[in-house]
Amino acid sequence: MASPSITLNNGISIPQIGLGTWQSQPGEVRQAVAYALKEAGYRHVDCAFAYGNEKEVGEGIRDSGVPRDQIFITSKVWCTWHSRVEECLELTLKNLGTEYLDLLLIHWPIAMNPSGNHPFFPTRSDGIRDILYDWPLKDTWAQFEKLYKAGKVKAIGVSNCSQLKLEEELLPFAEILPAVNQIEIHPYNPQHNLTKFLRSKGITVEAYSPLGSSNAPLTKDEVVVEIAEKHKAAPANVLIGWAVAKDFIVLAKSVTPDRIKANIDYTKLDEEDIAKLDGLAAAGKQRRIIKPPWVGVKLGFEDWFTVPWPEGSA
Repeated sequence: MASPSITLNNGISIPQIGLGTWQSQPGEVRQAVAYALKEAGYRHVDCAFAYGNEKEVGEGIRDSGVPRDQIFITSKVWCTWHSRVEECLELTLKNLGTEYLDLLLIHWPIAMNPSGNHPFFPTRSDGIRDILYDWPLKDTWAQFEKLYKAGKVKAIGVSNCSQLKLEEELLPFAEILPAVNQIEIHPYNPQHNLTKFLRSKGITVEAYSPLGSSNAPLTKDEVVVEIAEKHKAAPANVLIGWAVAKDFIVLAKSVTPDRIKANIDYTKLDEEDIAKLDGLAAAGKQRRIIKPPWVGVKLGFEDWFTVPWPEGSA
């Protein structure tokens, strides 16, 4: 089954189902990317500079033999590079072995010390992440807009942004509207109000961890299993089908050929199925899987508004 496509707010087309590469181990991601593109029919690969595996992703793309112009490649600028967006992009392009990206995202709307004690996760003397609390997100976005105008990226967007972050720190200052917001989305963390807001602004939702990650109970949820049995499908295909039905872009990660192939063959759900899955979080199953220790940051999500300071810290 070929992935359907969605048209972003700047007119470019993006395959709705993409291969995620987060936490794909060395020696695995190259083969996974090559298989996904050559054998399973994927045409969308989601990467990030901070994943540390973009060079291998690029090797997998070349191994596949699929022409570059037939592949949609996304990457993300990490938190320690908010003041050096173009430099981060150039490193990503070099690692991937490509001259441009189809989509570049702000990985988190949080800047960290670029001259700290670690290139990705600098910490203060008390062990808390070395966050630049006064860094204006609009300054990061202005660099993104410059790269877009220069043609180095075909679309720009954000990741892990709440409505509050967008309304207070980015949209009032943006000349170019973000094309997407990549957020954790699955039936246990559906973020109904945020996705409604994003639609109203013409910003497409990208769902990462659509299966709830490997340690989540989503695929064993009794409602998910019941729907899977009804359609004679796997629970994972039901979860991906739910996201597709809601017009989200879905980024499912796997390095196993059978799972990679199965993920793109999603299950088409009916309205009753979707309603049941939509109601899981409100029925007491709300659960966000990805919650890094952004101490002192006002994230603004309904279920994760801020990360408090530990007692005795400031």
